[in-house]
Amino acid sequence: MIRAGVGFYAFFGWCWLLAGLGHFGGVTAVVACLPGLVVAVALALPARGLPSPSVGGVGQAPPSQRRRFARVNAVQWLLVAAVAAGCGAGGLPELIMPLVAVVVGLHFLPLARVFAEVRLVVPGAVLTAVGIAGLVARAAGASPGAVFTLVGVGCALTLWSTAAWSIAGAGRAAARA
Repeated sequence: MIRAGVGFYAFFGWCWLLAGLGHFGGVTAVVACLPGLVVAVALALPARGLPSPSVGGVGQAPPSQRRRFARVNAVQWLLVAAVAAGCGAGGLPELIMPLVAVVVGLHFLPLARVFAEVRLVVPGAVLTAVGIAGLVARAAGASPGAVFTLVGVGCALTLWSTAAWSIAGAGRAAARA
């Protein structure tokens, strides 16, 4: 599952960066996000040589594990949609990013069980903390742009660090084998 995970972390890290810096608009946002694309690609390329999504390195994950993974992700996306709709309807769009970060962070906790990967608790806890920090910052009077930057950049760095950690761990495991 390492290869697929690294790809997701790299891509969604870049998406979070775009969301976090997009409020700057125009050339500033483009210039700020180009290095993020480089980081995402630099993380995704070495992942091509990592083990494919499987259990024990052979074939695909068992159907029960794929179903549990799909359920966790379906609940996550439903909650993301509910947060976006609720905050939009309630006139609080600046809370969407921090609340989505909390949802995404919390979804890592059941995924840790699905994949029997305790280390997934770490990005889950950090992403949740970043989302809460965004909510606290907004409650303390931070501008929506500051909250977007805090949450977007924080989530991007967390996901990219998780990708790098996964690559390093796969490399250490390969060296031991």
